[in-house]
Amino acid sequence: MREYQFQSDINGTMVVEKAHRSAIRIRTATESDLPSVTALDGKITGLAKPDYWHALIRRYGGRKQERYFLIAENDGGMLGFIMGEVRAWEFGSPPCGWVYAVNVEPDKRVAGIGTMLFEALCDRFRQNGVATVRTMLARDDTLIMSFFRSQGMMAGPYIELEAQLD
Repeated sequence: MREYQFQSDINGTMVVEKAHRSAIRIRTATESDLPSVTALDGKITGLAKPDYWHALIRRYGGRKQERYFLIAENDGGMLGFIMGEVRAWEFGSPPCGWVYAVNVEPDKRVAGIGTMLFEALCDRFRQNGVATVRTMLARDDTLIMSFFRSQGMMAGPYIELEAQLD
């Protein structure tokens, strides 16, 4: 059973209410979110990548079905973001949802914001008829590994392989 109840307003923005915190809205990213997204990513990774995030917001932030870039915010501003899309038939895989990025302000973690974002993204995947969600992460990223495991994710049937190109 899910802990959070989502309701859409007339603009499609998801609103989550909890008694002990202000309303958290989950909505589609827009280009005006670029400074906040870039700053949060830079805070976590130590790298400034505004062009990268600008391209992703343009590609995933629109209302195109099957691609999603979502923002969690309250009256104080952006709290976090998640990005994903529905992909199909790579190496025989039926359609599934892929999570490409998720991040929450460090001082706002362990408050359920990442879970709210993940559940909102999974709701959108379900609306597209998807029954499985996947992601890929670095083996030594224990923080994000713990997050995804807390969402019920585990090793899947595929193995990632790579080779260095000279």
